[in-house]
Amino acid sequence: MKKIEDFGLSIPEILLPKNIDVSSWSVIACDQYTQDLDYWKKAEACAAGKPSTLNLILPEVYLNSPDKPERIEKIRKTMKEYIDGGIFDTAKNCLIYIERKTAFGRIRKGLVAQIDLETYEWKPFSKANIRATEATIVERIPPRMEIRRGAPLELPHIMLLVDDKDDLLVGGTGNKVKSKAPLYDGSLMCNGGSITGWAVESENEIADVTEAVSKIADKNRAADGSTFLFAVGDGNHSLATAKAVWDEYKEKLTAQGADEAALKACSVRYALVEIVNIYDTGLTFEPIHRVIFGADVEGLISHLAEKLGGTVSEVSGAAELDAAVKASWADFGFAYREGGNGKQKYVLLKTGIKELAVARLQPEIDAFLKGASGSEKPEIDYIHGSDETLKLGERENAVGILLPPIAKDSFFETINGRGPLPRKSFSMGEADEKRFYLECRKLF
Repeated sequence: MKKIEDFGLSIPEILLPKNIDVSSWSVIACDQYTQDLDYWKKAEACAAGKPSTLNLILPEVYLNSPDKPERIEKIRKTMKEYIDGGIFDTAKNCLIYIERKTAFGRIRKGLVAQIDLETYEWKPFSKANIRATEATIVERIPPRMEIRRGAPLELPHIMLLVDDKDDLLVGGTGNKVKSKAPLYDGSLMCNGGSITGWAVESENEIADVTEAVSKIADKNRAADGSTFLFAVGDGNHSLATAKAVWDEYKEKLTAQGADEAALKACSVRYALVEIVNIYDTGLTFEPIHRVIFGADVEGLISHLAEKLGGTVSEVSGAAELDAAVKASWADFGFAYREGGNGKQKYVLLKTGIKELAVARLQPEIDAFLKGASGSEKPEIDYIHGSDETLKLGERENAVGILLPPIAKDSFFETINGRGPLPRKSFSMGEADEKRFYLECRKLF
């Protein structure tokens, strides 16, 4: 009989505050609003004078701050104070089914669990159970290791996607536990919406979760026996950091003579995550568009048409271009001012791409820009929102490139066949919909 551990999952010891006040305790993921200090000042005002996860994290707006070492030291001190000072209730051995209602009216369902970092790999073309969705920038890992290494607690903002059209795992679990009183329920600060969480803890509840995961694994098993069970949807670099810290600590434990049982019992080997069904109607995938400055636009479009096997046609205006791209899974839009006469042009590139479109587009853009001649190399930027992209395409020597919606049906298949997606491929929802820290677990 299969156990939940056979799939790289296990039951964490969850720490929650006594008499939890979600509105002051819970704060958005540290990698949001990285250029918006005002947001974090508002969060500080919401949490002022109360126990809060804001006191346990380093918002990345401060990642390059000169006082970062002091901030990290204060975080660790506060973690210990919360553990020793009676802030937390008795640890609860359970998974947590959550429902998050965002400020945009969407309800996203999730399942908080603990994963074995030995079953995760971010490197391209891995056959691990848990894989990265986007290219991992290795340089981003060491500064994050400083924060996790030796930390008494961990708080999750990592979200894993599961390919579960029948909604057996997350939705199925919710159907069985929502009749119970919730562990927590409340509004989130700073336009975050609200959240409710229920414990998944009985023997029957865990058995049902195991059976659901087993069925999903069977559906996603490749001919070589490998299973692509979970894809990292958010927090890719955080999970890569957790893996790096574990690999480092494992080496130390092994040198001290730890056996496999001791390694399996070590809390650093695991990471808290929220699992979300990729087909959840509350989970929106937004393409991240491109703007290129200083490129030979018509040369770029010809290059892409040739390499992607597409056809090019001009459309009447921005609205028509935007609508055409949004109605497809494989077409791209270009907005730019034509050289010489300065006339604004809107061009549609129709292709027959079957994979996620960005996986084919970005490598060809990179190849074209790499071969660009001239003293000044073209520059690329990544833009959220089609309106802003089209507006930037009105500038001289610029082209706004609209990408089509993200096809959920081909998401896992593309990553399985082509490896992680290029940088800045997609965004999961709006910034305010990102995961908020709430649950804790002892780490070091």
